Amino acid sequence: MSGQALYRKWRSQTFAQVIAQEHVTRTLQNAIRAGRIGHAYLFCGPRGTGKTSTARILAKAVNCLAEPERRPCDACTRCRAVAEGRDLDLIEIDAASNRGIDEIRDLRDKVAFAPNEGRFKVYVIDEVHMLTNEAFNALLKTLEEPPPHVIFILATTEAHKVPATIASRCQRFDFRRAPVADLTAKLQMICREEGIRAEPAALEAVARRAAGSFRDAESLLDQLAAAGAEEISLAQVQSLLGAVGTSAVADLVDAWIAANLGQGLRLINRLVDEGAEVRQIHLELVDYLRTLLLLHSGGNADAAGITAEQAERMRRQLAGVSLARLVDALRLFGQSEGVARGEARAQLPLELAFA
Repeated sequence: MSGQALYRKWRSQTFAQVIAQEHVTRTLQNAIRAGRIGHAYLFCGPRGTGKTSTARILAKAVNCLAEPERRPCDACTRCRAVAEGRDLDLIEIDAASNRGIDEIRDLRDKVAFAPNEGRFKVYVIDEVHMLTNEAFNALLKTLEEPPPHVIFILATTEAHKVPATIASRCQRFDFRRAPVADLTAKLQMICREEGIRAEPAALEAVARRAAGSFRDAESLLDQLAAAGAEEISLAQVQSLLGAVGTSAVADLVDAWIAANLGQGLRLINRLVDEGAEVRQIHLELVDYLRTLLLLHSGGNADAAGITAEQAERMRRQLAGVSLARLVDALRLFGQSEGVARGEARAQLPLELAFA
């Protein structure tokens, strides 16, 4: 294995490689084929869902030397320059550290210059919501009347913080969290190519923890692979994440259904003493109760993302609990998870919610 981080090594290089964002890539490809390239784009969505990667792919495509139907080809000199980070016509700016009016004025002065080699100069401004109000005002004039050889791609995880005057001048694309199945498939492909042995259940656990972020999933896989074990196991993943096993959460739910306070408190404290993160117990308990709700409403094991054995145990549990009590528990445990973050004794909100 190389020393390069997995999330960088396996970053998407073409539109076809971008996973779970077909609604974005299809529109961009059609625009490139038709020659209807916009002057400003706003890419919104959670972290790790492919916003910056797609921005770089678009930068490749607009300057690619291949026929429009094949752009980006990822083989010509212009595509390779972007992939290798040496394209002078692709300017990436981190708004978190370059958020002032002076930086945007400097950008505004330079956009008038013609591209070095390509047809367009592409400015990618990451985390654009971090710009100050003065910087946004300075950027607005350039977005209103940009030179014909300039394309702006603004990326943000907090679209609501981007002023309407800026957003209205951009084509907006919303990136979605990746489904667990897509994340797991990507991790399996990386493991095959990198020669990493991993249990399927371990990769699925990593995918679930990543909560829709490819970068988070690949970083976790990188960390697990660096541990040096012959095979990445589910137990290893749970140990790294401070997670608890499904059976332990099921035991806790059994104690709740039976209204056995002593048993429930003992289980919580045993899990904490064994190294489980209290926030992770909260999250897994809420996920478990949510799955119970899905099964109660007629969902099957596949739809709920659980095994047939787990579904059978959950159906037995549902026989002893009403819908109203299940909904109340979901609400109560969900609220206590937020409280736990600021508590000195982190398990106390969970214990109180259980009581």
